[in-house]
Amino acid sequence: MSKKEIKRYSRRIRSSYFTSIISISLVLLLLGLVGLLLINGRNIRKQVMESIGFNVILKENVKEADIYQLQKILDAKEYILSTEHVSKEEAALETEQMLGEDFIRFLGYNPLPPSIRVRLHQPWTHPDSVMIIEQQLMQYDSVEEVYYKKSLLYAVHENIRQITLVILGFSLLLTLISVTLINNTIRLSIYSKRFIINTMQLVGASRGFIRWPFLLRGAASGFTGSLIALSFIFFLIFLLQKEFEGVISLRDYDMLALLALCVIFLGILINWISTFFAVNKYLNIKTDKLY
Repeated sequence: MSKKEIKRYSRRIRSSYFTSIISISLVLLLLGLVGLLLINGRNIRKQVMESIGFNVILKENVKEADIYQLQKILDAKEYILSTEHVSKEEAALETEQMLGEDFIRFLGYNPLPPSIRVRLHQPWTHPDSVMIIEQQLMQYDSVEEVYYKKSLLYAVHENIRQITLVILGFSLLLTLISVTLINNTIRLSIYSKRFIINTMQLVGASRGFIRWPFLLRGAASGFTGSLIALSFIFFLIFLLQKEFEGVISLRDYDMLALLALCVIFLGILINWISTFFAVNKYLNIKTDKLY
């Protein structure tokens, strides 16, 4: 083989390796975006559920000291996210702004009672949990009623459940597609080296000796591809976090670290497994079928 042919062959190998890395990176980018979708879907669900609360309507003659005492008790509950005391005057002002007219002047008095607005932590926002909390609150002497829209709460939970199932199904589909694409990329890469594998067999190299360098290179390709994919993912998060602050963020370090580890692990694992089976195929194939 002449020097020109050797150089041409070397360039072809480098080009094939570079193309393989880029292909793997793009597929791992897709997997990373799936993970990002799942993480932020969880954050969105939490924000939506924690934005839904209820009003604890207090009795007309309740004392201000009793209201603050009840609010202090509620703030100490593990399921309470936040509380806000709304006086009769504040309730009247909000109602006036909503109606666009002074209803107190028309009625001659303020019929609105004082209340405490309550927001719950996400795990306790299920309708059954809210009903239990409602029963507990009704045991306080100063509480007249616990008001919330039951139909809205049920509708939100049902819609979120359906959306979650759709996202999970979509994520599984994309994951399957990603694994298939990586597997095909590795198979094509090994296919171009089938004659090298056959030549090593002919000179007496063992199967493990032949397989091991391919496995190491496959794992290295997966690691390199995952780092490239993560660079694009974090750059995308950086660009989008200003537009979607609170939903997409670089400050959720635990979840982002978990996402990075999963992408790196999957990149190495999928490449290693695909390389193992692709090399085994050409270790077992007959010479006349290589053509």
